[in-house]
Amino acid sequence: MDRSLFAKAEAGITAYLQQKESELRRLAPEGLPKSALEYFEKARKNVLPNLNDWLQDPHIPNFSNNIVEGIEDKIREDRWEEIIDTYLQEISFGTAGIRGRMAFDKASILKLKAEGIDARILKGPATINDKVLLLKSVGVAKFANDRGLKKIVIGYDSRIAGQAFARLIGCLFLSYGLTLYLFDEACPYPELTFAVPHLRADIGILISASHNDYRYNGYKLSCGNGSQFSLEDRNIIVRDYIAHASSADIRLTRFEDAKPDQLWFLGGAKPAAGFDYHGREDHLIDMHSRHIEHVKSFLLHKDLVASQKSAASPLQIGYCAFHGAGRLAIPRILREVGFAPIKKIQKLDALDGLFPCFCSDPGKEQQPDPGDFRAADIAVNAFKAEYPEDFEDLDILIGTDPDADRCGVIVKVPEEQQALYGGKDNVLLPADDAWVLYIWYKLQYEMETYGAVRNPEIQFLALSHTTSDAITKMAFKHGIGVVKSWVGFAMLAMCVNEVWQGNPLPQLTEGRPDPKEPQCHPFLYGWWNMDGRRRENIAAMEQSNGFSILGGPPPDAVSLGSHGHVRDKDGTFAALLLAEIAAYAKQKGTTLFRLLDEKIFLDPDIGLFINYYEPAPMDGEYDGMQGYITKREVIHRMVDLMHKCEKETVVIAGLPVKATAMYWTGKYDAANFPGFPDEGIRFYFDEEKWNYFTFRPSGTSNALRFHLQLHRSGVTRETLPGAKRELREKAKTVVAQIRKMVGATA
Repeated sequence: MDRSLFAKAEAGITAYLQQKESELRRLAPEGLPKSALEYFEKARKNVLPNLNDWLQDPHIPNFSNNIVEGIEDKIREDRWEEIIDTYLQEISFGTAGIRGRMAFDKASILKLKAEGIDARILKGPATINDKVLLLKSVGVAKFANDRGLKKIVIGYDSRIAGQAFARLIGCLFLSYGLTLYLFDEACPYPELTFAVPHLRADIGILISASHNDYRYNGYKLSCGNGSQFSLEDRNIIVRDYIAHASSADIRLTRFEDAKPDQLWFLGGAKPAAGFDYHGREDHLIDMHSRHIEHVKSFLLHKDLVASQKSAASPLQIGYCAFHGAGRLAIPRILREVGFAPIKKIQKLDALDGLFPCFCSDPGKEQQPDPGDFRAADIAVNAFKAEYPEDFEDLDILIGTDPDADRCGVIVKVPEEQQALYGGKDNVLLPADDAWVLYIWYKLQYEMETYGAVRNPEIQFLALSHTTSDAITKMAFKHGIGVVKSWVGFAMLAMCVNEVWQGNPLPQLTEGRPDPKEPQCHPFLYGWWNMDGRRRENIAAMEQSNGFSILGGPPPDAVSLGSHGHVRDKDGTFAALLLAEIAAYAKQKGTTLFRLLDEKIFLDPDIGLFINYYEPAPMDGEYDGMQGYITKREVIHRMVDLMHKCEKETVVIAGLPVKATAMYWTGKYDAANFPGFPDEGIRFYFDEEKWNYFTFRPSGTSNALRFHLQLHRSGVTRETLPGAKRELREKAKTVVAQIRKMVGATA
C-alpha cells in the first residue's frame, strides 16, 4: 500500500465531510437535525480507521486479489462519497444472515458480473464481497466447531457471482472440517431449507438477497431444522464468534483436496451440464425428486390435480421466474403432480442477476418482487407479447422471486369490477387475500370430506402482525387459535416452536409484556384462543408473500414438524397450493377472484378487508449521507406524530386516531439508535382495532414501509364493488396524508 494514497484519502475525506456539513448548515440556519449530527459523528469516527484496516490487512493476498488495488483506484479518482458509504459501518448481521449491496455504482456491478469476485472494484465492510463473506463464515465455522456441528448445505440463486461466492465459502467450511453439500444449480431457498433436515445436516446457507434489486447479495443462514437460528443462537454467533473473526482465521481447502466423503453435490438425477463436480459425479444426490415427493403430500384434492392433463378444460397456468431460481423448480413440481403444460415467460426466464426487465436507473432500481404490482405488470405484458393468442384463456399467472421463497399470483378480474382497477382485466392477488383464501379452502375441504372441521381445538394459525386480520376472523369463526409474530419468517417459526414446546404464552399488552415496559417481546406480538391443547400449525404466513405449513411438534429439534413443511417461507409450495385452489375453482365454474368475494368478503363473520402497502422510497432505498439523514428524520417525525396523537385528537383523511403503539424489540438498535422502532408505530382508527395504519422501517434495506388495514362489515353482493372502491381510495388518501405529515415523499 502506498501510504501517500492514504494521506490523500485522509485529507480528501475530511474535506468532503466538512464541505457537506457546511452546505447543510447553510440550508438549516436553526441548526442541523439530530440525524445529520449523528451521521457526521459516525463518519468521522469510523471511515478512516476502517479504510486503514483494510489497506493494511496483510492476509488479503491469501484469499483475494485486487482488493487493495480497487480501493486505491477510487482514492486516485477522488470518489470520496463512495468510499465513505463503503467504510461508514460494518454490514449488519440480521436474524437471517447478512444482506447488502455489492457496490454503490452500476459500473462496478457490471464489472463484477463480467470479471467475477476478484474484479478490481471498491470493496469494504459495508458491501458484500469475498472478504466480508469469508469473515462472517469464519464466525459461523468456529461456532459449528464448538457446538459439534458437522455438516453444512450451501446453495445460491441467480444473483451475480452467486455460485462463485458459494464455492468460496464452501472451501472455508471444508478447511474447518465440515462436510459440504453444494447445490449444482441455482436452487430455491425452500429446497435448501428442506435439504438441511432431510440430510440431517446442521447448517444451511443460501447466497441470496431474496427480492432486493440487482445491486444486492448476501446469505441466508439456517439451522439444523431448516428454520433461521433462534435469537439466542444468532446473538451468540454474532457476539462471540463473528465479532472476533479476523482475516488471519481465513483458510481455504480446494474442492479437489477435500477428503473422499467430505464433499457432496445436490441436484437432480443426472449431473447438470456445465457444472464442475471435480470428478465426484458419484457424490450427486437427487434432492429435486425428494423435495417434490415431500411437497406433493400436501395436496388436498389429489385426484383433481392428477387429472388436469386429461381434463376437458384443464387449468391454464402461466409462470414468470423473474430471472430467478424457480425457473426449473416450479414447472417441474407442477408438471410432476399432474398439471397441464406450463407456459413460461421466456423473456424473464434466464438466470440473470441484473434482472434486465426491471428499471435500473440510479435511484429507481425496481425489485424483482412477485408481490409488487409493477412487477406483475411486467409479467403480464411479457406474457401477452410471447403468447398473444393465449392470455384470454389463461387462468392464473404465477411469479416467484430470485430465490423462489415468495410467490405471487395474477388472476382475472370479472368484467363488472374492472373499473376498480383502472380497466385492467387482471390483477395481482395480494398475499393477504391469497392466504385467507387458502385457509378457507382447507377448512372447506374438511367440511366437504368429513362433515366438519377436524379437531379445531388443537389447530392454530401463525401470522405476522402486518398480515390481514381477515385471517384472524376466519380463525375465530372456526374456533382455531391465532399467534401473531413480528415481521419475518424467523419470528413466525419461533412463535410456532414456542407453542410446540407447550410453554405458557406470556400475557402481552400491545406487543409488550407490561404496559410500563417499553421494550416488546423479542418475537411474539400477541395471541388469541391459545390454550394448552393447541399444537397443530395449519399455516404460517406473512404479508410479504411468504407461506408455509409447519404442522405439529417435531420428533426432535432438527426435524420438520410432524406432517409439516419447511420452517421458512416457500414460494414453490405456495405456487402448487394456489394452483390447486384455482383448479378447484375452475371445476366449480368460478375463479379465485370470485371465491374471495363470495367466501371471504361477503361472509358476515369476516367482512371486507382492504390491506394496502407502499414503500418509501417507491424504488431503491435511501442512499448515502442524505438518505441516512432523511430516513432517520422521517422516523423521528413519526414518533413525534405518535406522541401528538396521545395528547390530542388527530384526524387523518377523516379518520380520528383512537390509540397508538410503538413496537421496539431492540433488534436493530445497534445499527440505528436506542429505542429504534424496529417493528413499527401503529395508529388505530377504531375501538375494535380492525382499522389501523402501521409504519415500519425495513429490515432488509434502507427503506420504510407503510401498511394500512381498513375493514367494513355488513357488505352485500350489491354494495361490495362500491365498498371496495371507497376503501381503496381511502387507503391511498390516508397513506398520502401521513407521508406528507412526516416528510416521506413518494
